[in-house]
Amino acid sequence: MSDSNVCDREITRGRDVVTRRIADETLIVPVAGGVGDLDAIYTLNAVGARIWQLLEGPTTARRITDAIQQEFEVSPEQAEQDVTEFLTALERARLVVVAG
Repeated sequence: MSDSNVCDREITRGRDVVTRRIADETLIVPVAGGVGDLDAIYTLNAVGARIWQLLEGPTTARRITDAIQQEFEVSPEQAEQDVTEFLTALERARLVVVAG
């Protein structure tokens, strides 16, 4: 998520994950060989859960940032920073796929 055109590149969820909503928490479980990796469960806060929801289909970081800014009433700079950091973490954990 570090090059300058990343905001316009398509991003989507990886195929090897399972998502579950339990009570007020969203959990992401990576799957390897058909088995969930229970040592690598991710619990998302409200903003993370919304970003994950927006990643159900191909989208861009720019679209996600716009949605987060509007829905959570944060500055454009704060939304961009939060989205970039979160998408970078998801990419490092191989939970998302970035086109190109």
